[in-house]
Parts: sequence; C-alpha cells; structure tokens
Amino acid sequence: MTGHGQKLGRKQEAAIAALLSQRTVEDAARVAGIGARTLFRWLELREFREAYLQARRQAFGQASARLQQATGAAVSVLLTLMLDANAPAASRVRAAHSVLDLAAKALELEDIELRLRHLEEVSATTAKENAA
Repeated sequence: MTGHGQKLGRKQEAAIAALLSQRTVEDAARVAGIGARTLFRWLELREFREAYLQARRQAFGQASARLQQATGAAVSVLLTLMLDANAPAASRVRAAHSVLDLAAKALELEDIELRLRHLEEVSATTAKENAA
C-alpha cells in the first residue's frame, strides 16, 4: 500500500491494507499481525488516519470506475425491460421512470458543467483585466 504520500512503517502499511479488506478493526489487526489496541491507537494518529483515508479514497475511486464501466450494460437492461411487452407493467413503468430520471440528471450535470465553464472563463477574463 505505497504511494499514499505518508512515511509509515511496514506494519502500519499492512494495517491499512488489512483495514481495507477486513470487516472489523480486530480482524484487521489480526491479519496485520498486531494487537487490536495498537491498531486503535494508530487510528488516533493524524498521519495514520490521513494515510488510511487516502487509501480508502483510492479504493473507492477504483470501485466508482468499475461502476461507470458498467453503465452501458445497465442502460441496455433498462431499455430492454422498458420495451418488453411481456414484462410486468410495474417493472416497465419503473424502468421507464429510471430512464427519464437518469436522463434528466445527466442533462442537469451537463448544464452545470457548461455554466461552471462560463463562470471560469468570465473569472479568468476579469482577472486579466484587473491585472492590466
């Protein structure tokens, strides 16, 4: 578990890896080969907590990327179900609602991105004018 920018010892690195993969702190301590009290004490240290949080963010980022890769298949399932005349009406309505809801959210995000880009351009122009 290197690369999180902190200078932790080998046991602390192992403890962070174990925290990411085990259900409890006690289980993580056992897997890392340390006492649970030691791990609880390390969790109180700012440097260790920050390294653990960064490792969790990296793991979450990887999971999010996997979900994003599956969006095409998810849309196909929704559209197939929505158009399947043999599917229960409630399922078709739910699929149609999901399609509409997700499409609206995507449009909102695009609008927000466009507006943010415009504000950034205006801000940059204003900053250049004020500097001149």
